[in-house]
Amino acid sequence: MAEQRTIVVTGCSSGIGAHCARALKADGWRVFATVRKPDDLKGLEAEGIEAFLMDYARTETISDLVGAVLERSGGRIDALFNNGAYGQPGAVEDLSTATLRAQFEANFFGWHELTRQVLPPMRKRGHGRIVQCSSILGVVPYRYRGAYTASKFALEGLSITLRMELQGSGIHVSLIEPGPIATRFTANALAKIKEHIDLENSPYAVDYIRQLARLDGSGPVNRHKLGPEAVYSVLKHALNSKNPRPHYPVTTPAKQGMFLKRLLPADLFYRLMRWTD
Repeated sequence: MAEQRTIVVTGCSSGIGAHCARALKADGWRVFATVRKPDDLKGLEAEGIEAFLMDYARTETISDLVGAVLERSGGRIDALFNNGAYGQPGAVEDLSTATLRAQFEANFFGWHELTRQVLPPMRKRGHGRIVQCSSILGVVPYRYRGAYTASKFALEGLSITLRMELQGSGIHVSLIEPGPIATRFTANALAKIKEHIDLENSPYAVDYIRQLARLDGSGPVNRHKLGPEAVYSVLKHALNSKNPRPHYPVTTPAKQGMFLKRLLPADLFYRLMRWTD
């Protein structure tokens, strides 16, 4: 067991995190998985995955997690896959500062805190992998996703800076930028928009009707949506390659978005994105 490579994977209650935790274990990793709710621990533990409670918005839970993992692993953390996040939909004009701050606590500041805490044991061993599950919305903006887009743009900038600063240390940083993936993400986003946005009295009330249909599944089906295994295929490369890439776009829309942003003049690109739905 001591010779197994160890990895911390966050956001493992469902979706990308749950799939990757199970796949990593099947591939021989010792997986330390995190969830926010006690009810989500049992399913992972029943499959032999060591599961912990952690909430990015609560710093003490991050410290408790890292301490527990280091104790169990004999001080070894080979990799971190930051994945747990949520999307707060809503027009920028409708977002309260408190709502925006909460988005950053969960999607950005908590990730930074956990990353900082795993770096010392990685430095001590002279190697490590940090993989951030970002989003194509960390590269390409999208209407009514301003809070989530801002958190991912920030993550992209911080992570690439960290990658450059760690050059020569044996620790590599990569970003995965998925497009549409079949998870509970949209269901969670639906709950957040209803909780924090005044849908009926907003100047965007008519536009929100279409947005709600996209979130509740009553709107058009996205034919480009892939399963979480698509993310795992690039995660494996980021963890195992001698020269992991800085960016791993996943799904056709993500790859197209990156290509068009490089190709088109900025004004034309943003006007094109304005009508993308």
